[in-house]
This record gives sequence, structure tokens and C-alpha cells, in this order.
Amino acid sequence: MLWWLPPAVVTLGAMVWVSWLGRARSEEPDRSEAAQARFAAAIQRDLPSGVRRGPGRPHERSTGIAVRPSQRPSQRPQSTETGEQRSA
Repeated sequence: MLWWLPPAVVTLGAMVWVSWLGRARSEEPDRSEAAQARFAAAIQRDLPSGVRRGPGRPHERSTGIAVRPSQRPSQRPQSTETGEQRSA
């Protein structure tokens, strides 16, 4: 029965830890002077050079048909010997 002791201790420790993490906290925003100073510094900081400014290229709406823009549809030469015209 002594082999039950380590799993029981670990389980109780996990229960205490999770109950401490899930405790009720104040949901009011932090309005202290230090929080306002951090916010002001973050807003005034320049963006990294890799960040695009402005809207990007608009995406085209998908029609569900895969079309390769680099290929043109091939045109078959019409048969003039028999006088038949074929439709697609």
C-alpha cells in the first residue's frame, strides 16, 4: 500500500496548484501610473522595419477553378477537308 503514496501526493499537489491558478482575481483594468507609462511607451515606439504599413494587395476571390495564368488555351486547327466543325 505504500506505493499509493507518491501518486496521491502528486495528485494533491496538482489539485492545489490548479486551484491556486484558477482563483478569483480582480477583473478591473490596471489603471496605475506605471501601467499607463508602459502603454504610452509602447504606443510611441517605432514599428520594426519588416512590418508593412497600409493595406496589402487585395486577394482575388476564388472561383473554384484552377487556372494557370502563364498558359494560354491551345487552339486546334479546324479541319477544312471534311467541312465539319466541331464544338467543344
